[in-house]
Amino acid sequence: MNGAPPPLSADVCARLRAAFGQARYDADGVLDALGGAAHAALGRGEPVPAHRASLDAGELGVFIRLFLLGEAEPAERVRAALGPLPVEDAVAAGVLRAEGQRLRAGLDIRPHGDETGSWWVVSDLDSDQLGRPVPGDHVLGVGHASLSLIRATSRRPVGSLLDVGTGNGVQALHASRHAERITATDVSPRALALAEATFRLNEVDVELLRGDWFAPVARRRFDQIVCNPPFVVGPPRVDYVYRDSGLAGDDASALVVRQLPGFLNHGGVGHVLASWLHTKNDDWSDRVRRWLPPGTDAWFVQRDVAEPALYVGTWLRDAGIDPRSAEGRAKAAAWLDWFAAHEVEGVGFGFVTLRRTDGTPAIVCEDLRQAYDDPLGAEAAAWLDRVDWLREHGRDLLGTVFRVPDSVVLERIDEPGDDGWSTVVRRLHRTDGPGWQHELDELAEALLAGCRGALPLSDLLELLALAHGQDTDALAEAALPVVTELVRHGMLEAVGR
Repeated sequence: MNGAPPPLSADVCARLRAAFGQARYDADGVLDALGGAAHAALGRGEPVPAHRASLDAGELGVFIRLFLLGEAEPAERVRAALGPLPVEDAVAAGVLRAEGQRLRAGLDIRPHGDETGSWWVVSDLDSDQLGRPVPGDHVLGVGHASLSLIRATSRRPVGSLLDVGTGNGVQALHASRHAERITATDVSPRALALAEATFRLNEVDVELLRGDWFAPVARRRFDQIVCNPPFVVGPPRVDYVYRDSGLAGDDASALVVRQLPGFLNHGGVGHVLASWLHTKNDDWSDRVRRWLPPGTDAWFVQRDVAEPALYVGTWLRDAGIDPRSAEGRAKAAAWLDWFAAHEVEGVGFGFVTLRRTDGTPAIVCEDLRQAYDDPLGAEAAAWLDRVDWLREHGRDLLGTVFRVPDSVVLERIDEPGDDGWSTVVRRLHRTDGPGWQHELDELAEALLAGCRGALPLSDLLELLALAHGQDTDALAEAALPVVTELVRHGMLEAVGR
């Protein structure tokens, strides 16, 4: 274990911020210095193009080589780059570490930006920079999971926001764009110390509390909660605090989903990264539904399912453990034995959006495996809006005038036959957001063709029944679930809504 590092003082943070600002060590400055190709290569784990580009970047290049490339730099160059912050103070604070006449980064401090601006995130050095597996209290940098939750979080203005398991503090940084008051918790003293450094360095005001799960905020309520919990699934152990909860299986995700709504104000929203087991005799959607407390709207979006061997190998490598080593073989065997004993066939991963409601809860579990570019957070907020609309108007869908949005297109696949081409697939595509798709039959295609903002649904169904010799009531009974699902996915909208 590393233990909690000495806190970065306000003075050290102010001087470091000034040095970074003078050198343009921020998201845009680094991209400008490296260029698109070298920057992309660095993101793929290929450092040489970035190193070459950094040699012409002056003091910014020094920071790039120290903090982004993990290289040792001559002390005199570092002293010049740090400017107002003496090298000795930076070493004493743990920002740098001496290596003979050279200096290396003691912490991972790297720019992280959004469409509005840039921050610096403070975390621990990874296993590549350390040259060994990370310790158990390692504080992870901004990885794929963190970025996924950032993109899956709605950004409408709120009064209060809680970040459970803040880690390096990146979720709270993004929350500072739309939340008036932010509280962040973590069980790890080291994570809290580095999160505090992140907040001080960026001059972001965050209330920091230590404790397990929701214990530090007992009897408090928030308008929004975000949580990137230690959701790794397997035997009950804690090898690494950032990913292991000490709870067996998917109990960590279940705990968060079960408890989070009780800490929301009425109408408050929670966003969670979660994992769930796929077992031999239990459908994943039934499993996660059992986690929910009463009075909770819930949207479970499954992004991926990993088979056990792939899952175990991925997380071993994440910790810097070679699966071929003696340690890797032993850990993999114990992990896979646990999966086999519990009849685990796969591990699902995805996003959970929760809302505290007094109405009849809407609970939807669905797969979203396709790639998409738009952030899911905006879609989650819109999904909740559409759930509200359906809750208020769902009994009068027949009297509603609908239109198909311009972002929705129809794909038709035909095959040749004796009498010419015949349609075998009719697929509705939404071209924005997550890119939802729905397959239709011939009658549904004809119904949607009439949804042009002129006639109510009831009139369209009557015309359709007459044209196809169908019973109107039977046609309506079959159409209403389809219409509801299309409304929920933003592929059909009420005129004047």
